[in-house]
Amino acid sequence: MPHSDFARKIAITGGAGFIGSNLLQHMVRKYPDCLFVNIDCLTYAGNLSNLVGLEQAGNYRFEKIDIRDNQALAACFEKYQFDALIHLAAESHVDRSITGPADFIETNIGGTFNLLEIIRRTTQDGSSFRLHHISTDEVFGSLGPKGYFTEKSAYRPNSPYSASKAASDLLVRSYHKTYGLDVVTTNCSNNYGPYQFPEKLIPLIINNARNGKPLPVYGDGKQIRDWLFVTDHCEAIDLVFHKGIAGETYCIGGHNEMENISIVRLICKLLTQRLGCQPLDRLIQFVTDRPGHDRRYAIDASYIKSQLGWEPRFTFETGIKMTLDWYLENQAWLENCVSGEYRKYYETTYSNR
Repeated sequence: MPHSDFARKIAITGGAGFIGSNLLQHMVRKYPDCLFVNIDCLTYAGNLSNLVGLEQAGNYRFEKIDIRDNQALAACFEKYQFDALIHLAAESHVDRSITGPADFIETNIGGTFNLLEIIRRTTQDGSSFRLHHISTDEVFGSLGPKGYFTEKSAYRPNSPYSASKAASDLLVRSYHKTYGLDVVTTNCSNNYGPYQFPEKLIPLIINNARNGKPLPVYGDGKQIRDWLFVTDHCEAIDLVFHKGIAGETYCIGGHNEMENISIVRLICKLLTQRLGCQPLDRLIQFVTDRPGHDRRYAIDASYIKSQLGWEPRFTFETGIKMTLDWYLENQAWLENCVSGEYRKYYETTYSNR
């Protein structure tokens, strides 16, 4: 089907990542009259096998492009004549930003700038274009034992990762204020669910526990995060993208505050029951805390509920069981991630196209 025949042509950057692939699985099927183009450079965390089945969808395309490559980006926008963008592409792992911040600055700030400039040029003739910028609650820094992040919270990032995302948020805001771009921004809490790369806490603990490996926990493990099931997040993105007010920011949280150590112990308990083995909490090992580790995040998501009617559908108890089931049923996916075999999927699926 020719590009021009679709009602909308929507670019999604970072669509081979954890949240991006879940979002594409949701939106490609829900909106068959829209063309979705997945723009991803396939870093270590980009996994096209997350999108098995979509290759045959008539309204899905993949373009292997690094958002730092302005020329390739511009050519892609010219090819498809996009009228909307959901921007998820980012380096996102705090630990990696501590040991190698350059990629975070170049991708999260420089890549976002490239996209904004292309959109600015695209809309100079008055063309409509919606940009939905996906960000994180980490830009707000660390909370004490009380209180919540809101859309009015000050930016106080404490890692190179969160600083790079804060900078990209402010760039997006400035292009709305200065050039009148139609933008919406969402800041979400910690996501979990299927297809999350096993460097993050929940899939790391699941993978290590099932293999009898140590379960590393930073510091005393009492860092608190507000956990958001990825399906809830995708539904919120869909809603904000279509209904959000230009220039507005919406905080998306799961209403599920949990200490890291409590999550680890819960996973150990559930896995011990499923596998019928000795208690897996014996594998827990407390390790030196990471530099600048934020103590607590928690989001007040009342604004998006009052304005757009969204609230999370999944409790943590329900979501973590669904997540655990998925990883146990997809152990080959986990093993491919850990071994690096998942990278061959691109070569075998797209090399002859």
